[in-house]
Amino acid sequence: MAATGKYRAPEGLTVEQFWEMFYAKIAEHEEQNKEYERKRKEEKAEYERKREEEKLARELEKAEFDRKWAKTMENWDKADRRIQETNRQLGGISNTFGEVIEHLVLPGIEERFAEMGLRFSQVSPRRKLKDSAGKLVAEIDLLLENRDTIVAVETKGKPSIKDIEKHGEKLEKLREWIGVDGDRKRILGAVAGAVFGSGERLSALKAGFYVIVQSGDTMCMDIPEGFEPKVW
Repeated sequence: MAATGKYRAPEGLTVEQFWEMFYAKIAEHEEQNKEYERKRKEEKAEYERKREEEKLARELEKAEFDRKWAKTMENWDKADRRIQETNRQLGGISNTFGEVIEHLVLPGIEERFAEMGLRFSQVSPRRKLKDSAGKLVAEIDLLLENRDTIVAVETKGKPSIKDIEKHGEKLEKLREWIGVDGDRKRILGAVAGAVFGSGERLSALKAGFYVIVQSGDTMCMDIPEGFEPKVW
């Protein structure tokens, strides 16, 4: 095609045929662009739809999780309240049982210690030790006293190792408490129980406590020959 300043159609084509082909190509490209744009919009719409579905699914999943979690917390709260109520009831039963043991121990306690060569002029149930400010330091279930000796008795339905350890702590406090006034009486300890496990009995004896156990409708000493009580 020569550059003569006047446009000529390619060889073998008339000018009309050339422009017809040219506009046909443009139309074809436009259709392709429209098709591309249509597919792009469909893909975008599909993407948005899936994103919304996933978002809704997450929200539903979170809502279900929150519902189940709230139910779980509600059940835990109910269980906690039941446990607290059970502990309260058991505590009441335990305290009542402890009082029963005290009543079993109290009538014959002086006689039991008299058999061990210890005689007391005063027996005080539920003796409360308070400091100069009136604050409770410790409470002793039974306290026996004479001019030179004090015996502090812990009474339990079924004494545990922890009960025995705590009683030792009470005697330390009792030593400090009477020492404030310069009282140097020797302090001995005893643990009384309706049911004594072998391990608990051994623990009490190793701690230097007299062991008092139920025998019929009264209580008796259960200590080995040659037992030496600890002095606080």
